[in-house]
Amino acid sequence: MKLLFRFPLAFLHRAKLSFGPVIRRPFSVGPKGGNCHTSPVSSQNASDQQRWLPHIPRRAVMYIPGDDVKKIAKIPTLNVDCPVLECEDGVAVARKEAARSMIVSTLNNAEWVKTRKSRALDVAVRINSIQSGLADDDLNTVLSASVLPTTLFVPKIEEEDHISWLANRLGLILSGRITQAPLRLILYIESAHALMQMRRLLKTALSLADGSGSLFALDGVVFGSDDYCADIGATRSKEATELIFARQFFVSAAKSFQRPIQAIDLVHIDFKDLSDLKRQAEEGARWGFTGKQVIHPAQVETVQRAFSPSPERIQWANDLITAFEEHQKLGKGAFTFQNSMIDMPLLLQAQNVVAQAKQLNL
Repeated sequence: MKLLFRFPLAFLHRAKLSFGPVIRRPFSVGPKGGNCHTSPVSSQNASDQQRWLPHIPRRAVMYIPGDDVKKIAKIPTLNVDCPVLECEDGVAVARKEAARSMIVSTLNNAEWVKTRKSRALDVAVRINSIQSGLADDDLNTVLSASVLPTTLFVPKIEEEDHISWLANRLGLILSGRITQAPLRLILYIESAHALMQMRRLLKTALSLADGSGSLFALDGVVFGSDDYCADIGATRSKEATELIFARQFFVSAAKSFQRPIQAIDLVHIDFKDLSDLKRQAEEGARWGFTGKQVIHPAQVETVQRAFSPSPERIQWANDLITAFEEHQKLGKGAFTFQNSMIDMPLLLQAQNVVAQAKQLNL
């Protein structure tokens, strides 16, 4: 049975800031086109600036090999929320340096990079794991670009030392550089060991980001299902029943902080089976994931639709918020809506839906 609550307006204001996906901007918005500009940040408000970055949608996350000129050229046609220029698994060892150089050239010169940045959409790069010994070269080269990526994807985070090393390297490379906004970080959990200490890893990352003087910010975490299965000796199946516990634990750990940390779900391994992809993507959205990895352009539309609110859901949310506001004007707290008692979690859900719909122009 739901408990009834009274909703003071001051609490509602705080709730909107804390839970909505489109949230208070720490950076002043520039001329039309979406460019943002930073101003000097004092130590006492650095944490707040990390906490309230503008939301960037990543309903579908797609990896593009950084050394593949033809695939990179197709990115403007993909209509994917988050194209990730890839230095890791999708690039052969002998081609790592070529990938780094191509990524820098793309960041500096590609028209689609300028367009996406002007629209506050993601431009991302995935580096190699810290354990590989290749990450330092990746960082030094990629972050030498005159146009930085919006987001850095960092695979196979296992220990707090990995996060400390990354924070130290970013501090050395980015220190003194004038940037439009903090570099956003997306970390990967890909083993049983990392999953079991996931909350501690994210806490460390948040702490280091908050203390970085707005050089970087933790924006999300990805579940690396294939490496996880290999690590525990599970057989990967299309139904992914072997991953139910891991996926639910993962999303719970990511959402256990009252911070807007995105949780990116596993890859569907059969890219031709769009019906089962739809089932799995909708399942992930119901479980609380904010997006999903894809491996083929044909998967993008299905996945992004699954992680978007439906017209019916948007109407429900708008009607609930309107009803709440009307009851507030009458001085009433608890109320019923569509035969349900309304409590604060439902109101927050409605606010999230409306904010996401506005951002996605739905």
